Amino acid sequence: MARRVEQKAAARERIAAQQAAQRRAEQRRRLLLALGAVVLVVVIVGGLITIRLVGGGKKTATGATGMASSGLMTALSSIPDSTFSTVGTSDVKTAPSAINDQPPLTADGKPRVLYIGAEFCPFCAGERWPVTVALMRFGTFSNLGTTHSAAADVHPNTPTLSFHGATYTSQYLSFTGIETTTNEPQGNGYKPLDTPSAADQAAEQKYNAPPYVDQESAGSIPFIDLGNKFIGSGATIDPELLAGKTQDEVGEALKDPSNPITKAVIGSANVYTAAICKLTNNQPAKVCSTDTVTQAASKLGAAKG
Repeated sequence: MARRVEQKAAARERIAAQQAAQRRAEQRRRLLLALGAVVLVVVIVGGLITIRLVGGGKKTATGATGMASSGLMTALSSIPDSTFSTVGTSDVKTAPSAINDQPPLTADGKPRVLYIGAEFCPFCAGERWPVTVALMRFGTFSNLGTTHSAAADVHPNTPTLSFHGATYTSQYLSFTGIETTTNEPQGNGYKPLDTPSAADQAAEQKYNAPPYVDQESAGSIPFIDLGNKFIGSGATIDPELLAGKTQDEVGEALKDPSNPITKAVIGSANVYTAAICKLTNNQPAKVCSTDTVTQAASKLGAAKG
């Protein structure tokens, strides 16, 4: 009994430490957004740059370090149904929570998923994996980047993907992926990258706070708004699982349902899939009608707000 108490206490301490690190990451992000806005105004007035609009966000830097290989894209898009079923959600500790009575978030007549993160952020680095896997069950990505979290932050150099410059195509939903900074140091923070639209920034400020998320995770990144029906704030997987891996090695690991990486990534992807199925009226049926997705829906947090 005493040992179980000690284990629970240690687990609470790890969670608290991760949440504190996420909040520090978000404080840096907000500071960078403010500084980036000032720099952007000065540069525009000087006529020194041209801003290119892509996917609803302003692109002001290069971001990412490469493109996802064809092997990695195949690994992420061709995960067998049996792997989703075998992994289930038993290892999932946190999940997006439902929110009440909010206007739907849509684009082009379809429910919209909004992701706001940053390339330096190790928790964003971990979370992009299950988010990408889940989205690939409903559509396709092109120009998906690869990068890693900052070398000088916690969980340094966590291998990951980048939504900067990527395009998502789906008949069921729309997706906007915003990476607010690169992983390259600049001053006391990191180089600014994508600037959320005013509407997306307002949504993040409104829903990334109580009562829609717990006080402990308020303001954390990544922030994920699934159609204004479910909200995620912070990571659902531990970035430490990915330490020392390359992106292709992570993709290769997903072929083994017993691998801890697979259990974390696919488990969270199952929960994200269940939330997205709520947005798409359970389409496509091949994905949304499975027992795995039905069971994963029970992991979604209770309605808030």
